[in-house]
Amino acid sequence: MARYRIDCELTYEIDAVPADLIFNIEAAQRLGQKVLDETLSVSVPGEVDRFTDPTTGNRFLRIQGQHGSLRVHYQADVEKTPYVPTEQECEVAVNALPLDVIPYIYPSRYCESDALIGLATRLFGNVPTGYTRVRTIIDWTRDNIAYEIGTSNASTTARDVLLNRVGVCRDFAHVCIALCRAMNIPARIVTGYAAFEFPPPDFHAIFEAYLDQRWILFDPTRLSPEVDFIRIGTARDAADVAFATLFGAIRMTSWRPDVARVDSELVEAA
Repeated sequence: MARYRIDCELTYEIDAVPADLIFNIEAAQRLGQKVLDETLSVSVPGEVDRFTDPTTGNRFLRIQGQHGSLRVHYQADVEKTPYVPTEQECEVAVNALPLDVIPYIYPSRYCESDALIGLATRLFGNVPTGYTRVRTIIDWTRDNIAYEIGTSNASTTARDVLLNRVGVCRDFAHVCIALCRAMNIPARIVTGYAAFEFPPPDFHAIFEAYLDQRWILFDPTRLSPEVDFIRIGTARDAADVAFATLFGAIRMTSWRPDVARVDSELVEAA
């Protein structure tokens, strides 16, 4: 069990109204991850609309902006009990999948798995099934896709990344998700906070695959250990878990999503 502290601050300039902002930045409450305490402050008066998706647990905020500056500050203490997988995790046949897992073997906007069945079968069809196959997909992605900031945009799909052979964290996740689904392994994107070894801090996107009747996290970039990842959103792909969606004449001016492990501080204080 480990404890983490999130300190996320986002600032924007709103040049005209109406201006609406939807955020998905609050840590998820779910098995293995407990939000102990949290605060949200917004620098404009008025109500903040909140919605939690009952299926995924994704938490959304909607803010109606006013002309001028906007500051959103989210802080939370989160406790995690991570699951550490083993190489014995096996694949689950489609006819044995829970019905709520079935959507995660279908193609989606950024993960065109139906177009990658031939490639996936050729590359991974003879690989031992289960955890080993997922790890092989990740290793192939790392060996064949370069990680480079600024090389993709909001319309970049898994097929685009495979063509260009370069991308960022969400692109690595989308490629792995698409290749897993092409092998009938359910997979989905997970967004969240990660403590990177090298600054600057940023939101992170990884993925999880459904093996042995449970979801298992994988970070294909290997930028941060999965056990230290704090989940925000879960979805078929990034289309449904953007950290911020802006409607109107809005400019982001700063972006600081920090997270740090603090359980060692608590031990010293005791």
